[in-house]
Amino acid sequence: QRMSAVEEEAAVREPLDLIRLALDEKVYVKLRGDREIRGRLHAYDQHLNMILGDVEEVITSVEIDDETYEEIIKTTKRAVPYLFIRGDSVTLVS
Repeated sequence: QRMSAVEEEAAVREPLDLIRLALDEKVYVKLRGDREIRGRLHAYDQHLNMILGDVEEVITSVEIDDETYEEIIKTTKRAVPYLFIRGDSVTLVS
C-alpha cells in the first residue's frame, strides 16, 4: 500500500521529523539552566539549533535566604521578537 504525497510528507521516520512537523507552530523548549522558551518555530537544523519568533522566556532560579536558609524560587520573564537557540542547550522540545 503506497502512501499519498501528503501522508509521505507527514510521516515520522526519525526524531527530527517531529520537529519538521512543528515548523511555523508554537513550541515549548526546555533548556539547560532552568530556562523555558515558548515561541513559533521558524527554522532548525540537524544540531537542533533553532530560530523562534514571538518568544516568551522564563528563567527560574533558586536563592537561599541568608537568615532563614529557606529556598526562594524566583522566576524572571521576558519577551523577545526573535531568538536563536543553540542546540546543545536544548533538553526538550514539545
